[in-house]
Amino acid sequence: MASNAHLPAARMAEVVREFGPYPGAPAVHGVSHDGDRVWAATAAGLLAIDPTSGEVQRTLPCAADAGTAFDGRHLYQIGDSQIQKIDPQSGRVVGTIPAPSGQGSDSGLTWAEGSLWVGQYRDRKIVQIDPETGAVRRTIESNRFVTGVTWVDGELWHGTWEGDESELRRVDPANGAVIERLAMPANVGVSGLESDGAGLFYCGGGNSGKVRAVRRPKHA
Repeated sequence: MASNAHLPAARMAEVVREFGPYPGAPAVHGVSHDGDRVWAATAAGLLAIDPTSGEVQRTLPCAADAGTAFDGRHLYQIGDSQIQKIDPQSGRVVGTIPAPSGQGSDSGLTWAEGSLWVGQYRDRKIVQIDPETGAVRRTIESNRFVTGVTWVDGELWHGTWEGDESELRRVDPANGAVIERLAMPANVGVSGLESDGAGLFYCGGGNSGKVRAVRRPKHA
């Protein structure tokens, strides 16, 4: 594991809410937010969760092995070595593209700037890809395993989970330099990450089966 000695000091993440686990969904593999609901990728498929009550409002059966994203109209879901484009109203898969690793090591997923951004877990990378073809547009390096990925107000954040340590990190999208670190509590992992576009991040909790809301830091 690479040293964090040269990085900004980590602050403790403020977990303000947690939901789950849910029946038939022992692990959360990815999360997204559609402006109203949190979507969690699980063995049962995609769960649409009310962010206030934590209740499951809908379930879309599909392969949901890793990250989830929403472009304002469609959901995108990593399943095996593909990224599925899903109509959230019907649950129908309307298209697929190859996931960039081609080896099932793709993790986080988010939508921003007309692109999909994919976490590459063990490769410690974030890859920007064309949502129609899967062609790689750029690659950002990290020094930690990359789980969830999200953009909010021009800021690029990603989750890490390596050993017993898990963080949310804000990084420079030009060179991957770490700008800010939020350390999750001990033994609390992050398996997916998405902003609600306002004051919260939603984090998948891996084998805990939980989804956690973390307060997003305010910047001057």
